[in-house]
Amino acid sequence: MKFVDEVTVRVQAGNGGDGCSSFRREKYIPRGGPDGGDGGDGGNVYLVAKAGINTLADFRVARRFKAGNGQPGMGKNRTGRSGEDLYIEVPQGTRVTESETNEVLGEVVEHDEALLVAAAGHGGKGNARFKSSVNQAPRKFTPGTPGEKRVLQLELTVLADVGLLGFPNAGKSTLIRAVSAAQPKVADYPFTTLYPNLGVVAVEAHRSFVMADIPGLIEGAAEGAGLGTRFLKHLNRTSLLLHIVDLAPPPGTEDPVTAAHAIVSELERFSPELAARERWLILNKIDLLGEGDGDSAGIGDEVVTALGWEGPVYRISALNKEGTRELVGDIMTRLEERQDKDSTSDSGSAADAI
Repeated sequence: MKFVDEVTVRVQAGNGGDGCSSFRREKYIPRGGPDGGDGGDGGNVYLVAKAGINTLADFRVARRFKAGNGQPGMGKNRTGRSGEDLYIEVPQGTRVTESETNEVLGEVVEHDEALLVAAAGHGGKGNARFKSSVNQAPRKFTPGTPGEKRVLQLELTVLADVGLLGFPNAGKSTLIRAVSAAQPKVADYPFTTLYPNLGVVAVEAHRSFVMADIPGLIEGAAEGAGLGTRFLKHLNRTSLLLHIVDLAPPPGTEDPVTAAHAIVSELERFSPELAARERWLILNKIDLLGEGDGDSAGIGDEVVTALGWEGPVYRISALNKEGTRELVGDIMTRLEERQDKDSTSDSGSAADAI
């Protein structure tokens, strides 16, 4: 199924049913009276996050959604049946924006989390509601109110703990294939990855994390070159970024230092906040440099020096899985440290509130 991360849909909540104007007329009942019931409420429209859905592709065909209308009221003080609520299933990480006002209505992240996107109309009142001491036979009733109609922009941001950055053919897809069960396309030409891929990296029993491979960036992506920065938004939820640098680029392409600088520049232009996120430098394809396994420590030192890099540096061969075990182990440890820190911070905040 093709990956789709942005769609526009139209939703309409159900209309409320009209109230009823009716009078009681029964044999042997000397005095009747108003007995018109209220109309039923319409149905609401909700978006519900589902873990098993990974794309918005289904919305390319179905773009209009409408909840059930409320039924009109009836005689004998019978209230009309309410319309059924409509639940639209979307992937986790879906953000909802009102197209006409650009108002962000919210997002659904957790499995089964629901978001109200269109409120139902209310049922009208029957004439029995208007009976009083001075008006024993009211004929007044009210119509139901219409449900909300909205044009919504749905935007999917994939949920991953770790995101991969790098030029095309830097080895991002090869790395995610090496450490997870994901099988993204790998080839020796640029832009083999055309949409984000997710892989679950299982370090050991009950210890795993999700890694996201996004299409490669090139210099000028902020102006729309290549695939532009369309997919960089999918890194907004990641805790850690891995900057993949190809140490053995093909002839006629950017050298490793220039390529690394270009990626950092595009990242800063897209989002300073994302550029400031924790980022590790991954020097890939050490197997193509002719060095032995024991001599890899100094490989790529010129890249590290030229970048003025002060963070963690890993030298790997994603193709041969050299160095990948140590890398994913350290990533898991780092993610657990951050999780423990966040949990402690939340506990402290709760205690302060008490």
